[in-house]
Amino acid sequence: MSSKGGGTSLTRRSYRLSTDIDKTKVSAILVVSTLLHHFHLFHTYTYTPVSHTPLSRTPICPTDEPVDGRLGPQPVVLDHTSGFEGLLFVDDDLLGVIGHSNFSSIRATTCVYKGKWEYEVLISSQGLMQIGWCTLNCHFNQEEGVGDTPDSYAYDGNRVRKWNVTTTNYGKSWAAGDIVSCLIDLDEGTITFCLNGQSLGTAFTDIKTGPGVAYFPAISLSFKESVAFNFGSRPLRYPGYLPLQDPPITELTKAHKLLGYIKNILSTTIDTQEDRLVESDSATWSLCGDTTILVTLAHVFNYFAPLMCKVYLVEDVLMNFFLGILEGGGSVSEHPLIQQLLDLFWLIMEDYEVNECLKQLMMSLLRAYRFSPIIPDLGFQVHYLRLTTAILHHEKSRKYLLNYVLYPSSLVRTEAGLEELIPTTWWPTHFDKEGKAEREPKDESADERVRRRAYDRGCQRLKKRIEVVEELQVQILKLLLSNNDKATSEASRYIFLNKFRKFLQENASNRGHPTALCPPEYMVCFLHRLIAAVRSCWDEGQKKRPGSIKSEEAFIPAQLFFNGKVDYFDLQRLGGLLSHLKKTLKDDLASRANIIIDPAEIQATSMDDLDEDEETGAAQRPGGAAAVSGTLGRPSWLSSPTLGRANRFLSTAAVSLMTPRRPLTQQEKVKVRTLAVEQRTEEDIEGSHSNDGLLLGRLIDEPDQQVADKSLLEILDGIVMMYNLSVHQQLGKMVVVSDDVHEYAMAQKDTEEKITRCPAQRMDILDELQKSQKVFSEKLNHLSRRLAWINTTIYSKEKMLDIYWLLCVCIRTIKHADNSGSLFAFMPEFYLNVAMNAYSALKNYFSPSHSMEEQTKIIDSWLAAILAKHFADPRIVGTGAHTHTHTHTHTLISVSHQGYNSLGLSVVVQFYFVSFIQFEFGCGFGYRYTRLPTLLKTKPEDMNLPSLQKPCPSLLLQRHMAELLNTDKEMAASFLNSVLNQLNWAFSEFIGMIQEIQQAAERPERNFVDARQLKVCATCFDLSVSLLRVLEMTVTLVPEIFLDWSRPSAELLLRRLAQLLNQVLNRVTAEKNLFDRVVNLRLPGLESVDHYPILVAVTGILVQILLDGDRQGTSPAASVLLADPCFQLHSIQYLLGEGAEPPGSSSSMSSTRHVVGALSSSVAPPLPLTSGSSGQSEGKHFSLQPTSEEDLCPICYAHSISAVFRPCSHKSCKACINQHLMNNKDCFFCKATITGVDDYTKSSTT
Repeated sequence: MSSKGGGTSLTRRSYRLSTDIDKTKVSAILVVSTLLHHFHLFHTYTYTPVSHTPLSRTPICPTDEPVDGRLGPQPVVLDHTSGFEGLLFVDDDLLGVIGHSNFSSIRATTCVYKGKWEYEVLISSQGLMQIGWCTLNCHFNQEEGVGDTPDSYAYDGNRVRKWNVTTTNYGKSWAAGDIVSCLIDLDEGTITFCLNGQSLGTAFTDIKTGPGVAYFPAISLSFKESVAFNFGSRPLRYPGYLPLQDPPITELTKAHKLLGYIKNILSTTIDTQEDRLVESDSATWSLCGDTTILVTLAHVFNYFAPLMCKVYLVEDVLMNFFLGILEGGGSVSEHPLIQQLLDLFWLIMEDYEVNECLKQLMMSLLRAYRFSPIIPDLGFQVHYLRLTTAILHHEKSRKYLLNYVLYPSSLVRTEAGLEELIPTTWWPTHFDKEGKAEREPKDESADERVRRRAYDRGCQRLKKRIEVVEELQVQILKLLLSNNDKATSEASRYIFLNKFRKFLQENASNRGHPTALCPPEYMVCFLHRLIAAVRSCWDEGQKKRPGSIKSEEAFIPAQLFFNGKVDYFDLQRLGGLLSHLKKTLKDDLASRANIIIDPAEIQATSMDDLDEDEETGAAQRPGGAAAVSGTLGRPSWLSSPTLGRANRFLSTAAVSLMTPRRPLTQQEKVKVRTLAVEQRTEEDIEGSHSNDGLLLGRLIDEPDQQVADKSLLEILDGIVMMYNLSVHQQLGKMVVVSDDVHEYAMAQKDTEEKITRCPAQRMDILDELQKSQKVFSEKLNHLSRRLAWINTTIYSKEKMLDIYWLLCVCIRTIKHADNSGSLFAFMPEFYLNVAMNAYSALKNYFSPSHSMEEQTKIIDSWLAAILAKHFADPRIVGTGAHTHTHTHTHTLISVSHQGYNSLGLSVVVQFYFVSFIQFEFGCGFGYRYTRLPTLLKTKPEDMNLPSLQKPCPSLLLQRHMAELLNTDKEMAASFLNSVLNQLNWAFSEFIGMIQEIQQAAERPERNFVDARQLKVCATCFDLSVSLLRVLEMTVTLVPEIFLDWSRPSAELLLRRLAQLLNQVLNRVTAEKNLFDRVVNLRLPGLESVDHYPILVAVTGILVQILLDGDRQGTSPAASVLLADPCFQLHSIQYLLGEGAEPPGSSSSMSSTRHVVGALSSSVAPPLPLTSGSSGQSEGKHFSLQPTSEEDLCPICYAHSISAVFRPCSHKSCKACINQHLMNNKDCFFCKATITGVDDYTKSSTT
């Protein structure tokens, strides 16, 4: 073995000293055997493992003697060849499993038939699982698992039950991070389960035993649930009975003795004056000490090193030894012995030995951190994190672990074991008139006040302990982001950066193995720690370069989006596909950023071409920028299948220089070509005196702004991407816990009131109410503790400031990228998404008690300005970006008056229209209800019923809309024509669908209507109501659009509106009509389909055009409504409450008639039209004289022919041709292009 480090050169088998000639007499006399004999006389060092909560049973100590009562191979693993049912993912070590079908089952390879045995299961997800024992005769399927057959027994902590064909209540609820111990006593015939070392009591007695009966460990789990087994390959966390797998007793004893020798040697020095050995403090030992000591250590390591390749020995011996060193407290830097020992490992042990030892040590620490109970006060977690920090302080070990073991988000902890940290729970019991909880009500009882204050103290204690853990996690990330360890090899930061981009790629494309994808709840915590670490490193670098940007002003320069240095995988750009942008904007890249895209890359449009480019890319790079060969390794516990061709295509987005490294003049162009992420060097990222690295392609007219560390820019860019991937979605899911607490608290209060009112003689009702009260209390206890955890780890003030800072980064980035002109299209779409989503999270998810009024006002103005500018930006073509601008309407409302005018009418009208379609606004006639009256009467207990839109709070938007619709008359007409067309389509589709539903219901055979068809039908109805509300709002704001016939198309729009209103009324109000029959079916999914919402929307329009409009326009409006061929008097009578009520009509019509009853006394009869009015040409419609069929319009057959087309001379009425010309310029009949329309008058001769 060659020397691997400075100092004395040693090998495993040759201990010849390189400085023998210079050694003193004492060194020559002392031989290795004498030293070993002397050290053996010292007491052998042993370390007592960290103790956990003791079990209520006497542990059985394992021995070297063979144990009877067990059959099967060693080591014990999961039987992935024949002992499973369903689809599962099994880890490489055959100990971890993830369910991938409805209810999958799997058993172990070893069974037991007598004696006392135990195994442990680490709960990774708290969903539906049944864990226990089964015999070989048990046969499972997708519906029946462990515990559902006679000879299988299981514990289910999700439903808190035990299973053996039948089921009863048992145990406690488990959570992710808990450890379930499964114990079987075949001598007594009992099965017991323990949760985190605490016995849950005997679950089963008198189980079947005897000849031919043996029990296997087994589990059944539902989709995406995961666990990890420990049959004895690692030390049991809570030992009691014998583990199924024999522990290595002999090797364990040997390892403890050898470790004691090492400890004694480190505590010994040689006194050269008196020629004797003396004891010393091991903390002061140095690798550069006496060479004889090193020789002795090398001899001990000859036996010790092979043992450290086994996970059991590493976890039981080495990890506990290191933990013992740190037990004294103090900072990690106060314990240099760990650093010295790691230096010794790298010096004496073989490479593969130290690599395996460090890997197993770190994996043991991660497992212990994740699956140890968080009591007392997260002490175990702090202990394990401190040791992790001490190990990562060692440079060579850190780089190895970062390359091959550690993975982003590894050190994240879930909320298992909160009962001890928050022993007292509390939830609101007093609510105001609006149903909101009162935090400190006036009539709060003394007991409630004590509980609330105890709960608050528990939350504060939890917050303080979590802050300690978070600080240690940030320290670890700062070590991984170290940029000062470049002397021997690549800096840790660049290793972390490459791993981080790979991590984002797998989670962005979902192409990694399910076991490797990061859970969203881990991603949230990892985001906040990474933000803290990046900001700390950023500010440290800024202090060294005072002229650079501070972290408070951080942003991502636009160059990163178009110079190709950063891989964005297949994520959408604002301007579309990257390949399209490179082709269309290549001239702009050359003129504004001095970047020339390699023509070969533009032509490489097929996958095969790109694969060839990847293979030849390294060969075409200059020698001064040689790429690191090979790909980054992945630990076996996070192994994933080969990514294949598709991901090779995704990994070709980085760019390297094709020309030699030399200073660029203003006129020089840089030719760029893609380069794989893992092939980049430090110079590609940070740059040098001859190139800008990640900032290659700075815009010609952009001022130079220094950045302390360019690598931090790419990490910050990854943080923004990570928030977009899953963090925001998870924030929305977490906030549901608060809503659940509120709902259960109200249900609990309601149940208590029912108990007080329950008659004493109805004991059956009282028992049921008390059972419900108990269930609600248990649920509230769990939810209140979980809410405390979430408020501390997710929604605290510090986390809110992180999201605020990230939002500011996105806004500044968008502003700077906007200055790049057409190159703004290269920006990834997720930047705009994150800006909108982070703003929404600050507004809706975090507690109002975290006051950020000043910051919020600034963000409101910034974000509103961005929306106002980019709402219809032609550089943005991605539908996702436009959708996000539509959904954040509350932000655009705050735009100033000048901002609305700068948008243009088409943009604001689009915003206004989409706002109604998405049910974000709703104001108008009949909005006294927040729930449909019929649904409140039939199903008042259903909390998932569709609600009506809330009143629109923005009068500012309405005022701007009125001004803009009055300004551009042509655009306003086009907008209303589009609304009318879509209303016609939506209502027609709705009628067609309810016809199909009615036909299916009338068939004699049993039919089932497709749930998707019902959903589409309800959506069309809701869309129709929303479009009617759009028309109502428009008529309210600008009645002149319909009533002022001097405006272009006003008469036509009014006639079309009247036609659609009459059609809706006819369909909804006709006697024994289709609408009534479908409504009375009360089909699930069609709850929102009712008379009330659509009739009040129609009534609101009629009220505006007939009553509230200008009196000069009322007469034409009433005339057009009554003159429409579709007008039927019984529809108005039905609406006004006159005439018979159709049979089967819903009870809500009584409320509808009360709402619209005022119309009956206000509708004036049509007045005769004066000569010269705009309605003169249609005056014949009110004449009783019969009209010849030849004189009727051949399109609608309702009006007389009044227009002739040029140049084809075909004829129709003016209403039909005007309506047609708003959408199409071709003739109805001959498809010739219509150039003009003339009035047509029938000659007297014809």
